[in-house]
Amino acid sequence: MRACGGRARHTPAPPTGRVTRLGRVEQTRGRFAEPPLTPRTAVIWSVLRAELDRRGDAELTVLDVGGGTGGFAVPLARAGHRVTVVDASPDALAALTRRAAEAGVADRIAAVQGDGDALAGLVEPAGVDLVLCHAVLEVVDDPTPVVAALATALRPGGAASVLVAGRAAAVLGRAMNGHLDVATTLAADPAGTAGPRDTLRRRYDAPGAAALLGAAGLVVEEIHGVRVLADLLPAAVADGQSAAVVELERALAAQPPYRDLAAQLHLFARRPA
Repeated sequence: MRACGGRARHTPAPPTGRVTRLGRVEQTRGRFAEPPLTPRTAVIWSVLRAELDRRGDAELTVLDVGGGTGGFAVPLARAGHRVTVVDASPDALAALTRRAAEAGVADRIAAVQGDGDALAGLVEPAGVDLVLCHAVLEVVDDPTPVVAALATALRPGGAASVLVAGRAAAVLGRAMNGHLDVATTLAADPAGTAGPRDTLRRRYDAPGAAALLGAAGLVVEEIHGVRVLADLLPAAVADGQSAAVVELERALAAQPPYRDLAAQLHLFARRPA
């Protein structure tokens, strides 16, 4: 990967292990705290874990677009992989750098400042085994060149984990809160937005998100819902039965129609070998 004006470099250390089960990353020397199992992350970690298991003990090159403070990057680095995080926020990258140092994986993580719209100028072709692009495509000016850049960055056989905002959940959420006019606008707008004050530029349904990735040459292998029910539950239930909520989310994540009503859609796609 390269940033504007130069190339981000870091020296990888020997692999220390791999993700061995959902929510826990183990090392051949010692063990560290597992990533938190929440409705926002449990389904995604389950999919990523299967991909890492499929790759065996190989050290992967990972690109995390919009990776922020390293919620995915640091666990992946601790599992023995090399991660470059691209994010527009210097504060988030500073927090990432501190977090990586505290976790002892500073030599495995490179931080590059840049936004999704400039991704094509920040990455080199066919140099990445795994791309993470979470909560980015709904905020960039144009998602098409961003997805094309993701696909180009992948080596043949490489995989992409893409998380986007769900359209149906936004409509239902506004309606249930009594904002029927906003729900009507969201439902009618081709991009799934509620007008100029909306914080997101677009929202997706599963076919639309899959078509976007497919147009870039990626083959979608799995689609899961993230936060199918979690945002609809009373706080007392969500907080008091958090483990049960996570298990229910995992059980419903791949099942239509529940999947299609999720707050976010997670697509796992691959560049053909």
